[in-house]
Amino acid sequence: MNTFPEFGLLPSILKTLKTKRIFTPTEIQKFAIPLMMSGQSVVGVSETGSGKTLTYALPLLHLLRSLEEQGSPVTQNASPRAIVMVPTRDLGEQVSKVFKTFTHDTRLRVRPALGGMTFEQARRNIGGPFEILLATPGRLIQLMDKNLIDLSDVRMLVFDEADQMLDKGFLAESSRIVSASPKDTPLSLFSATVSATVQALMNSLFSKAEVVRSSGSGKTVKSLITQNEIVIDGMRWPIFEKLLKQKVAGGTIVFTNTRDQCDKLADEIASKGFQCLVYRGEMDKSQRRTNLKKFRTGEIDLLISTDLAARGLDLEHVGRVINFHLPQQMENYLHRVGRTARAGRAGLVINLVTERDLRLIASLEGKGQSPKELKNRFKDKDGKRLHVPRDQMKPRPAKAGLPKKPVARGKAKPKFKAKPKPPGLVAWEAQHKAKAKTN
Repeated sequence: MNTFPEFGLLPSILKTLKTKRIFTPTEIQKFAIPLMMSGQSVVGVSETGSGKTLTYALPLLHLLRSLEEQGSPVTQNASPRAIVMVPTRDLGEQVSKVFKTFTHDTRLRVRPALGGMTFEQARRNIGGPFEILLATPGRLIQLMDKNLIDLSDVRMLVFDEADQMLDKGFLAESSRIVSASPKDTPLSLFSATVSATVQALMNSLFSKAEVVRSSGSGKTVKSLITQNEIVIDGMRWPIFEKLLKQKVAGGTIVFTNTRDQCDKLADEIASKGFQCLVYRGEMDKSQRRTNLKKFRTGEIDLLISTDLAARGLDLEHVGRVINFHLPQQMENYLHRVGRTARAGRAGLVINLVTERDLRLIASLEGKGQSPKELKNRFKDKDGKRLHVPRDQMKPRPAKAGLPKKPVARGKAKPKFKAKPKPPGLVAWEAQHKAKAKTN
């Protein structure tokens, strides 16, 4: 099926798609939407930016609106007909925006109950009648424990970005949510990669589901340009500073591996006169959301982040991703670079590559070279190891409170230091001197 009308979607949904100028289904949409429309359980594995949210949103909206038109509206409080499980509040809010672009014509109600918002706010959100619940697993379990929500009318259950749901109790929570829903409720799971979490779900709850994999799953998209910059002696900043001065269409996300690296890099960027925003864990959530909003609107076009921004965020204007520190796992790399070159748009990823990153680079390039062979990139034409010129080396700061150690210019001969005399010998010498004087 090459057009959305061929799926048999309701006119109200097709109208919104046309208004949004969405005309051609992506690969994952072509395969998964017909299965979901027929009521089958589906596992969809597809690269980031391939339209997974619309893949489940369109059949879900079609089903719920059809029930309304057949004279079966939702009348009970806190009794949704569809649940979309998401790993984080940020992703939940993003998915909510996708659904709400269709609610003007479908008149369906979407309510969030997400981690990160207060329990009281979540309770108020689900207080009246509504059709679609967006929830994080932990928050939904809390509502179930307090008998504040009824899942007996659920007609479809979706797990979005399942590979991000890393909590050890997630599988048990998911099983409990499925058990609380009517028997044989169609289940759908969507993920960019098949992590251990996703595989565990596929083996248990989704053992009877149709598995759909796009041809690009586990790979970078064709519209992504990759540029590897060799880092000598750990000197990342000179390369990075040149990149900051380059003009790029759209925003830039810079990834580091740890929160400390993220903060340190942001401070250095600011000290050089550039504007940037930080987006990482263990920071004030309202500040994090404000920073994301400023980046999304283009107020500031440089975002420094950990892998928190690598998964699920759909930021249309990201033209470039820079891996200031490369991850060790291919899975994390694919999520990071998936922030750009989305939905067929062009994008650029720049990797700052050190010798310890060569295993990942060898896998990315796929040319059969071993990491050992790639070490030649760190050598000159004579096979000698490359080094940054001494005058360009960044001096190491002295430790606070300690004098700087002098630079050794050669091995100095140790000065001779006589051992102290034994007390008995000292006493004997004194006695001997006194005796000599009397004689």
